[in-house]
Amino acid sequence: MVETKITWSDGMVFTAIPDSGHKVIMDSIKEIGGSAKGPTPMELVLMALGGCTGMDIVGILKKMGVELKSLEIELYGEKEEKHPKVYRSIDMKYTVKGKGIPEKNVKRAIELSKNKYCSVSAMLSKKCKIRYTYEIIEV
Repeated sequence: MVETKITWSDGMVFTAIPDSGHKVIMDSIKEIGGSAKGPTPMELVLMALGGCTGMDIVGILKKMGVELKSLEIELYGEKEEKHPKVYRSIDMKYTVKGKGIPEKNVKRAIELSKNKYCSVSAMLSKKCKIRYTYEIIEV
C-alpha cells in the first residue's frame, strides 16, 4: 500500500508527504486564488507521467546496452473545457541523445513503457489519448 499525507497551509497551498518523506508543495494559479508557490495537482500528473516513463526508458535502454547521454521528455496536456477538467489528450516527445543509438531500441523502449511498465500511463490512458513521438540526436 502507498500512503501520502496532504496538509493545507494557507490560501491554496498544500504540502504532500509520501511514504518516501520527500515533501512536495502544491498550489493553484493566481486566477483562482492560489499564489503559484508550487506546481498545480494537474501539472504534477504530467510530471508523474514523464517521470514514470522516463525511468522506464532509461532502465530499458541500459538493459539493451545503449549508452545514453541524456533523455528529455516534453509533455503537452490538453484539458476538457468543463469540470472536471481532466486531460483529454497528452502529447509526449522524447529527445534521446547519445552515440550510435539504434532507432529500433528507442521505439521498443517506448512501446514497453507504454504497454507494460508505466503505471501512470496505464491509468491515464483509460480516459485520455496519449501520443508519443521521439527524436534521436547523435552526440
